Amino acid sequence: MSTLRVHWTIAPAIAPRPLISCNRCGGAKPYRCGGKFRVNANGKRIDVWLIYRCVGCDNAWNFTILERRNRRDIEPVLLAALESNDPALVRRFAFDAAALRDRAGRIEESPDVTVRREPLDGELGRATALALELRLEGTTPLRLDRLLAGELGLSRSRLQALDNRRRLTIEPDGAKALRKPVRDGLAVRIDLAGEADYRAILSAACR
Repeated sequence: MSTLRVHWTIAPAIAPRPLISCNRCGGAKPYRCGGKFRVNANGKRIDVWLIYRCVGCDNAWNFTILERRNRRDIEPVLLAALESNDPALVRRFAFDAAALRDRAGRIEESPDVTVRREPLDGELGRATALALELRLEGTTPLRLDRLLAGELGLSRSRLQALDNRRRLTIEPDGAKALRKPVRDGLAVRIDLAGEADYRAILSAACR
């Protein structure tokens, strides 16, 4: 059996939003990342926050990045990136769901993701099996079965049927991973021999 191996890099498309008690709106409201850092220098000590805004009234909330740090202990390149609101650094902190949850308590996470595909091995025209290696950048509440269904053009019931026929294997968690959020390092293998649309499924895995 010839196998097409493809690496998928999955990244959340929308940054998680902390749920903060807004003193203007009243009650907990989601706050969106404003895309800018606030850097405050008090003598040799520096504080840095990532600014968030209430989606209802634009009220500000500061997500602590650095607190009372000596300027000498901060790498000059990092400090320059903070002061210039480097987009890559903003994204790195904005998509750190664990740190944001630790600071805010509750967050909203979007199931929207982007998937970058990289064929690794095998020929599309000859393969009858698909092996996916999943790399996750950040975290997402998106379930694995919804990811596979959306990206491969399969229904979730068909995925379940493939599992029932032992045509679908997932490592290391097995079939129970289908109904759980996607996580880094999963390996998914689907035996498509005998499936009428196997070429379309293999093609979708690489697009």
